[in-house]
Amino acid sequence: MIQPPRLRQPFARTLAAALVLFACTPGLLKPLPAHAQERAVAKPRPALVVKVARPERADWPERLAANGSIAAWQEASVGAEIGGLRLADLPVAVGDVVRQGQMLARFAPDLVEADLAVAEASAAQARASLAEARANAERAREVKDSGALSAQQVSQYLSAETIAVAQLQVAQAQVLQQRLRLARTRVLAPDDGIVSARPATLGAVVPQGQELFRMVLRNRLEWRAEVTAEELGRIRPGQGVEVVAATGERLKGRVRMVGPTVDPQTRQGLVYVDLPAAATARPGMFARGEFVFGAATALTLPQAAVVVRDGFNLVFELGADDKVTQRKVRVGRRVGERIEILAGLEPQARVVVAGAGFLNDGDRVSVAPDAR
Repeated sequence: MIQPPRLRQPFARTLAAALVLFACTPGLLKPLPAHAQERAVAKPRPALVVKVARPERADWPERLAANGSIAAWQEASVGAEIGGLRLADLPVAVGDVVRQGQMLARFAPDLVEADLAVAEASAAQARASLAEARANAERAREVKDSGALSAQQVSQYLSAETIAVAQLQVAQAQVLQQRLRLARTRVLAPDDGIVSARPATLGAVVPQGQELFRMVLRNRLEWRAEVTAEELGRIRPGQGVEVVAATGERLKGRVRMVGPTVDPQTRQGLVYVDLPAAATARPGMFARGEFVFGAATALTLPQAAVVVRDGFNLVFELGADDKVTQRKVRVGRRVGERIEILAGLEPQARVVVAGAGFLNDGDRVSVAPDAR
């Protein structure tokens, strides 16, 4: 028989003694006490150290934001009142400030002056014809009862006088027409303003009615704000408006008129806001603005407390167990670093401010000592 090696005997005796000791000690098989088990289970660690705040009430100005374009309050189109004449002088250019009655352009008057001379000669001839006709008619009236002239001849002389009067009136009207044409060879500004466009070209022969200039009358601008149909009813003439032009210039405006119609495609209406004279604002510029309605009480939070996810505005309310609950809220105005909460949150709630963007519903957090 082969004997086991001597080196394995001490290990076997030690193992046998350990088994006998375990079997003879029943207490080793009992469960741990409750307090020991609580210590054995590790307490969940908080997800994040956060700062919390409660909503605050504040009196904020109530405003309505809108977008729109700056336009001329009234833009005049100055055209040629007579046609077929050559532009001989254009003393103003785009951007020039002009006064009412100032000459903007001048047509060559040669043809009109010649037509006026012809009309005046025709008028002189008509006056001479009228003088002769009146003399004949007067003599006819004197001898009408004597029988020297027949009734037919008397009637002819009287009719000739009437015709001569009418011919003179026609000739005088033609003279007046030519004088008006001569006056129209000078194109005058219809009102004070600034020249915004000049399609006219020196030396061109233009037809009647062709546009020569465009003017922003009185250099007066307005902001045409686009507002939804639901909000149009809140706006009244005379209401104050703060407008920011594309250049960054801030303008204080006032509502002149609320448009009487709404676009059936966009469902938006126009509000016309008078603007003061501006250094950089120009017609056609985009501008944004706010209509001021007064002050209203608002429930506010720091903007950092509101998290936008999947198109919803969320806040995380801290419970008594240091767990956060996700709540959807409806937001309104923004002033500085704070935002208005319109619905979805109680005024006494504690809301996570710093660290809200890293949380999920049900997370356990630890509140910073200085934020309790």
